[in-house]
Parts: sequence; C-alpha cells; structure tokens
Amino acid sequence: MIPTGTLLLTGIFLLFSSVTSAQKVNFSGTWTYNETKSVLGGEGGPRGAAVKMTIKQDGKNMSIEKTTRRQSGEENIYTENYTLDGKECENTTFGDRVKKSTASWSDDKKSLTILSKMVFERDGQQMEVNTTEIFTLSSDKKNLSIDYTSISSRGERKNTFVYDKAE
Repeated sequence: MIPTGTLLLTGIFLLFSSVTSAQKVNFSGTWTYNETKSVLGGEGGPRGAAVKMTIKQDGKNMSIEKTTRRQSGEENIYTENYTLDGKECENTTFGDRVKKSTASWSDDKKSLTILSKMVFERDGQQMEVNTTEIFTLSSDKKNLSIDYTSISSRGERKNTFVYDKAE
C-alpha cells in the first residue's frame, strides 16, 4: 500500500508538471529581419515582412510595432494590438485600411496563429486579403519564425520570415 502523503505529493507534482508544460511562449523583444534565413515564395520580394519588430506581450495582450521599408527607402512605423484570448480585434494599417484579426494558441502553447482579414478599395474595385501568420520561437529563443500566407484575388503567397533577436 502506498502512503497517502506519497500519493498527494505525486498528484501535486503531476498537476504542476502539466501546468508548466502548457506555459505560453513569450515573443517579447526587438527582432530584426534576417533575409538569409527567410524563405520567400514567388516574386516581388519579402512583401509582408517588417525590417524590424518590437513585440510586447503581457498576459492576454500583445502589441507589435513594425518598421517597414518602401522601395524608395522610406520607413513606416505602425503598431498592431492583439488580444490573445481568441476575440476579434481591429488594427488600422496602410493608411486607413482596417484589418480584423483573431489570435489563438496551438495546443502545446508554443506557437501563436493570427488570422486576419482586410477589405479595401483599389482602382475602384473592392479587394479582400486574408492572411495567416504563425509565430514560433526557436528552442534557444534567438530566432522568431513567422509562417505567412496571404490569399487575395491575385492568388496565394507563402513566405517564412525569420527574425533575429536584437541583443
């Protein structure tokens, strides 16, 4: 017969182990784009990639300050805010375009998927762009990978953007 104290300690250990194994990864930090490690699908360069990102993740919220660079060299900085509880949130990007997004964790809490939809008018026609971004940290937490898929009337585009953690 196993002593009651041993059973209690074993139960507490198993409960603690399951809670700690389900810890959500934290993407906080400043990240710089690594073109060499990134995998770009199709022509047109790294469309959708920021040259730098500063991520602040706290509890149920995450903000991402993105720095992008136009072909002219001009930099744009904008911030996107997400709730990490699966509720829809809205961000204004590219001037006045509204992007509606939901973020959800993988079962193991090691990756975060952000599904977004943006509807806007271009050249007198309404366009819709749907994106999926899957954020994953390397085991040493020095690289952030974003598997990025966009689908629009222009077709589907897949990229994997890799970022290095700034020291």
